[in-house]
Amino acid sequence: MRQPEDLMNAMRGIEEESGEFLGPSRGELRREALAVLELAERLVKLPHARLLQLPLSEDLVGHVMDAQRITAQIAHKRQVGFLAKKLRREDDELLTSLRTALDHDKSESRRENAALHRIEALRDRLIEEGDSALSEIVAEHPHADRQHLRQLARNAKEEKLRNKPPHAYRELFRELRELMNADAEDPSDP
Repeated sequence: MRQPEDLMNAMRGIEEESGEFLGPSRGELRREALAVLELAERLVKLPHARLLQLPLSEDLVGHVMDAQRITAQIAHKRQVGFLAKKLRREDDELLTSLRTALDHDKSESRRENAALHRIEALRDRLIEEGDSALSEIVAEHPHADRQHLRQLARNAKEEKLRNKPPHAYRELFRELRELMNADAEDPSDP
């Protein structure tokens, strides 16, 4: 006859001989479920066009779109939970590929934001320092229009001093962004 302790171990999923757990713990199961819930929340925040690019079945896309349409807080939360339940039934490969695609989007967005911040800093430096910063820009980008950039920097500085709308300030940003994008796309540059 089995002892009460043996019965408890059998109920918990502990192997009698080695004393090891047979399956994942409740904590592990909960962490996995929360990770899938977070994935579902990330999917619901995606625009429709990006959603269609992901390897999702039509059924899952429909559930995501349902969650996007629902605006009532509790109903939305319930629908996201339902989507997470559907995702938990999918194989691990799909979940991994979805996470990889979403993480790639996040890192791409970070790179784009960093590039925009560099352009903004370059614009501000060009306005403040003038010709010394312009010389460095032209040295890095020989095909840059020196006169046009100088004029935009002067106009932007003047707009700032006179509290006028920042037309030249924005135009200078656009010019610098085009200059950086042209260099990034040009394969002949070292």
